[in-house]
Amino acid sequence: MHDRTHTSKRLIGETPPEFRSTDRDPRIDVCRGIALWWIFLDHIPNNVGSWLTLRNYGFCDAAEIFMFISGMTCALAYGRARQRDGWRGVIGRSLRRAWDIYAAFLLLALACAVLVYVAGSDHLADDSNTRVLFERPGATLAHAAILQFRPVNTDVLPVFVICHVLFAPLLWLLLRAPNVTLGFSLLLYALVHVFGWRVPAWPDGVWFFNPLAWQFLVVLGAWYVIEGKTIRDWITSRPALVLSTLFLAMSLVLALGQHVKPVVPQALTDLLFPLDKSNLSPLRLLHFLALAIVASWLVPARWRGLSTPMLRGARCCGENSLPIYCLGVLLALVSQFDLFNISNRPAMQIALSLGGVLMMTAVAALLNALSTKRKPAVGAVDRKMPTAATNREVEDRARRTVLDAQLKAVTAPSTYCP
Repeated sequence: MHDRTHTSKRLIGETPPEFRSTDRDPRIDVCRGIALWWIFLDHIPNNVGSWLTLRNYGFCDAAEIFMFISGMTCALAYGRARQRDGWRGVIGRSLRRAWDIYAAFLLLALACAVLVYVAGSDHLADDSNTRVLFERPGATLAHAAILQFRPVNTDVLPVFVICHVLFAPLLWLLLRAPNVTLGFSLLLYALVHVFGWRVPAWPDGVWFFNPLAWQFLVVLGAWYVIEGKTIRDWITSRPALVLSTLFLAMSLVLALGQHVKPVVPQALTDLLFPLDKSNLSPLRLLHFLALAIVASWLVPARWRGLSTPMLRGARCCGENSLPIYCLGVLLALVSQFDLFNISNRPAMQIALSLGGVLMMTAVAALLNALSTKRKPAVGAVDRKMPTAATNREVEDRARRTVLDAQLKAVTAPSTYCP
């Protein structure tokens, strides 16, 4: 009884079992890939394809899914890096990833400007927030370098830059005081809504994704990886499922009430909507949590549907989230230009939506194929060129063999016995 009680609690700073495991829950990348598809569809203005996403059926959308899963994947990746390389490895890897996202953001901003320039569309320049880049290129690039200027639909990348820069100390705190760390994150989220704290942008306005508010979903995702087992029984309980289902049903009725007027009184609709996405409205947060609980019931980790071609494609996209997100932003910009200048009919919207998702999936599959081809080559090099640690092991083994032989020579009897 004592041993069972003792082993059920993780010691302070002890490595969670999820960090020691090399297996990865396939649902993580599948959900992130689907979120990337939905983000692309939602980025196309007035797109009929957005009716296939969460946006019209509740309070939250794919952004909440993307943020939460990013917190989970960061905890898993950097937690395993700590197991392998220590805290120096965590810091180095997180800073390199932050640099990758930062460089991708700057290149994406320039790519958006190039597309707008090639299209020659004043309408697109205004909608994409790139006109100022043509009018004041020096100042705009300088402010983009410090993450204050962002073309439309690139807003999430600066938030991830900050999250990765700060993830090493966050992981240290989560491993030592997970509940206290989550509590402080929740407190910061609450203070944002009480005092209206925002991060200024340039040339005017504020960051669309307020990092002071959205950090809570990232921290929550990381906390769930480390301490999720403590609440897993409650999450999978029937009362949690019933409450979550009722909340989702209520949010569905209220969300559809914006489009079907007689369903919900206009006064109630005006009171609730639009929800504050910039600061992660509490209703959006609760809707996401309810959705996550129901999804965990409906889609178990070993569900056979995860191996279907469509979800395998989503998983490929989730495994290459940064390049696929950037590609989705550019495809949405091209689709917006086509809808404005060629045709805005539903058939065109469906064609662009389907074509964009297929292109994102094809590029993700290509990236996975290239990555797989590189791995055997690396393994071959590793076999031919042993690491310094391997050389030290060989030297230590040889030294022990010599010492054992000397010890046997000293302790052997003086007469030889055949």
